[in-house]
Amino acid sequence: MTEQQRAAEEAASKAEADDRAEVPAAADDRGDAPAPDRDPDGEGAEDTPAVTEDTVEALVRSQLSKALGGKRGMVEAAMPTLAFTVTYILTSELRLSIGLGVAAALFLGGIRLLQRSSVQYVLTSLFGIGIAAVFAMRSGNAADAFLPGIIYNAVYAVVLSLSVLVRWPAIGLMIGPFIGNKEDFTSWRSNPAVLSLASRLTWLLVLPCVIRVLVQYPLWMAETYGWADTFGLLGLSKIAMGWPLQVAAFAAMVWVLARGRTPLDEYEEGTSAQGEDGPRPS
Repeated sequence: MTEQQRAAEEAASKAEADDRAEVPAAADDRGDAPAPDRDPDGEGAEDTPAVTEDTVEALVRSQLSKALGGKRGMVEAAMPTLAFTVTYILTSELRLSIGLGVAAALFLGGIRLLQRSSVQYVLTSLFGIGIAAVFAMRSGNAADAFLPGIIYNAVYAVVLSLSVLVRWPAIGLMIGPFIGNKEDFTSWRSNPAVLSLASRLTWLLVLPCVIRVLVQYPLWMAETYGWADTFGLLGLSKIAMGWPLQVAAFAAMVWVLARGRTPLDEYEEGTSAQGEDGPRPS
């Protein structure tokens, strides 16, 4: 076999290989071959879009995580209260207990500063223990240190509930700047699915507040008016119903979000197609 014959055969073999490689692509263009990401049983696994960074649900999860401060932020919020409660149970010294609670917050803040990380949640905790100290020192009753938290949760529950009832759910206000018309932060309300999702998630924020008030207020009343020695229970309930209850509420939100599939891109396209007087005619 001459060199010319071998070269001709190699060229023919290469041409056949190229033809075979083009057949699946051409068949897929005609719709004769199944797409590689479809279910082999023909169920259409991609009929429902997955929860990705392009979905409303993923966006809400991200914003909630930032608001809670993650695991470290929630632990930092609980430590000053734990120090105050345990110290008072052991010593019955109000000033010492408040001082150690404040010291715990400052210690955690110092660690944050050394690590050059955000002290936002430590400052929130320090502010909380400071308000608690003012209430307790003013009355001389250690149980009053828990009264600001009870009042805060009661007011928070009322405000969040009203936001849902007037169809301006708080979670919607949180995610509003990130979806829909970027120049109109209220455009998310025009999407019934987003409005319903935001309402359900806001109710899940209301629930922990209501539970805290229903449990802690009777304990505070019993301790304040001498009906029973409930200070220990009051402190433990504040810790147990602080970040653990918030984590439970967050887990419930994640469960709700995991069931939803509301694509951000489709919603944005829908809102951008609307004029000031409503949807544009097709």
